[in-house]
Formats: sequence, C-alpha cells, structure tokens
Amino acid sequence: MPSPAGTSESLPRAVATALASLEDSKAENIVSIDIQGKSPLADHMIVASGRSHRHVSAVADHLIRAFKDAGLGSARVEGLSSADWVLIDAGDIIVHVFRPEVREFYNIEKMWQAPDLEEGTVH
Repeated sequence: MPSPAGTSESLPRAVATALASLEDSKAENIVSIDIQGKSPLADHMIVASGRSHRHVSAVADHLIRAFKDAGLGSARVEGLSSADWVLIDAGDIIVHVFRPEVREFYNIEKMWQAPDLEEGTVH
C-alpha cells in the first residue's frame, strides 16, 4: 500500500514540503529532479548535502518530521545511523541527503538528469 505522499494530488505538496524543510535546515546544493517516466521507483527525486555527519542526520530528522506534520505519512529511511548518505523514501518522492564527499563520489543527480534516449537507441 503506497504512503499518502504517493498520491498524485499530494506529490506537489510533498515536493514543496521537502524543499521547504531542506531550506529551513540549511541543507546545501539542493537539486530537485522530475523522474516521472524514467523510473517506476518514484516520480520525483531531491538531492541535497549536509556539511557533516551531524548536519546530515539533523537535516534528515527535520525532513522526516516535516512529512509527518504535513500529513504525508511515515517515510521509510535508510542510512540514518551512519549519516553519510541518508535515503528518505516518502512514496513517489525520494530524498537523498549526502555528506559532500559522498555526494561527489556517487554523483547520482548526473545520472538522473541525463537526457532521455530515443526509443530504439542501441549502445
């Protein structure tokens, strides 16, 4: 059963809630990516950085509370204990919060921002 954040009507509200929470917690280099049609996992992805382990953890905690307070349900969370890379899955929106070095290493926003290839393109 999808979480309330997974409904199409609440997606813009979930994105706005996430972006406001990230801004409020002083997350850095926030990138919002529409991945609708690119992946069955979600319709929207947000990538942000925290300055340290403690900052990444605080940003993630603040975001989880913001989703709950907005009535968007309980998000699933991975990586909070190490706080190098925290993944917050709120249904059709996924938020990644990285330490800067980890974000640079994985560079996931580059992969998701790549232009769509035409159907039938062979590599």
